[in-house]
Amino acid sequence: MAKKSKKQQQPGGTPATVALTAAGVTYTVHSYDHDPAHPSYGEEAAEAMGVSPERVFKTLVADVDGTLTVAVVPVAGSLDLKALAAAVGGKRAAMADPALAERTTGYVRGGISPLGQRKRLPTVLDDSASAHTTICVSAGRRGLEVELAPDDLAKLTEAVLAPIGRA
Repeated sequence: MAKKSKKQQQPGGTPATVALTAAGVTYTVHSYDHDPAHPSYGEEAAEAMGVSPERVFKTLVADVDGTLTVAVVPVAGSLDLKALAAAVGGKRAAMADPALAERTTGYVRGGISPLGQRKRLPTVLDDSASAHTTICVSAGRRGLEVELAPDDLAKLTEAVLAPIGRA
């Protein structure tokens, strides 16, 4: 576990860590060996880091009334698509095509970060994040997570906080 801050960032980071460094946000990078056979990227990350699944958040891309929208929810639960649509003033939401999500964000499935995306998308962070001092989200590739304050994540992604996760 390597602490990274504005002065400690090494060249060659992911777009997510580059964005965090450019913003001057304090964060911690967690790296682990990704097992392609594991059934859940998020649960694998929680297990590998020894962190409660309630503090590890997955990044999902959905289509809300024709607009790609990022949802950040705890890996311990699932995304409530109706709640996501309501959070952004939409009517209907469905999971986005994985290839479209990858092309739009610049990340591969299982490594999509809410930070440093190729195209900034509307973002909704599950309000359970505010119950934690820090949360973990993908740092932009499988086997790499970044831990940061939920307020910093919300600010950098211009996220709306809303109850979009289901246990």
